[in-house]
Amino acid sequence: MKIDVIENVMQYNKDEAKLNRKRFKDNKVSVVNILSAPGAGKTTLIIETMKKLGSSINIGVIEGDISSTHDAEKIKEYTGNVVQINTGGTCHLNASMIAEAIKKLPLKELDLLFIENVGNLICPVGFDLGEKARMVLSSVSEGDDKPVKYPKAFIKTDLVVLNKTDMLKYSDFNMDFFSSKVRELNPSATIIPVSCKTGDNLKSWNEWIKNLLKS
Repeated sequence: MKIDVIENVMQYNKDEAKLNRKRFKDNKVSVVNILSAPGAGKTTLIIETMKKLGSSINIGVIEGDISSTHDAEKIKEYTGNVVQINTGGTCHLNASMIAEAIKKLPLKELDLLFIENVGNLICPVGFDLGEKARMVLSSVSEGDDKPVKYPKAFIKTDLVVLNKTDMLKYSDFNMDFFSSKVRELNPSATIIPVSCKTGDNLKSWNEWIKNLLKS
């Protein structure tokens, strides 16, 4: 018996992502898709970025969660340009969700758009959203083996930010091991260790953002 495939979901997502990318380019907004496991500090990093750069550039945020508006409410204290996407159980954002969300944002007024993906290092990896850059946020509290456990996330990224470095002295996290495993998977990826809590090395992260806006 022949089975007809009505829709290729992944191809549809690629097509939608291509349209999103064109919209972003036409409006001259740089888009960063942030992937991480739950609790790595995505929202905190976004807020700290808005504190440092918000006076010089216009930043918008698309907040992805399975449920709740908790993180979006935090971000609203720093910008009105935030849209919440609740997936209702889906473990990732897709390009169609982003296409709907950006209808609620003043793209022409934005310089930078953060897409905070659902906390998960598996499902979001295969879904292009139309972003200019993709980054993985990991943290010291998660352990140094994340690149080993979730290699595809680290292969398909432009940047790896390691958060919570203030905890290094209290843990057995091996920075050399973590960095070497990232390099094995993705030799071209930039690695930036930071602490959102203390502000340590956030300057390097902000410089990366500034360079992205210029590119």
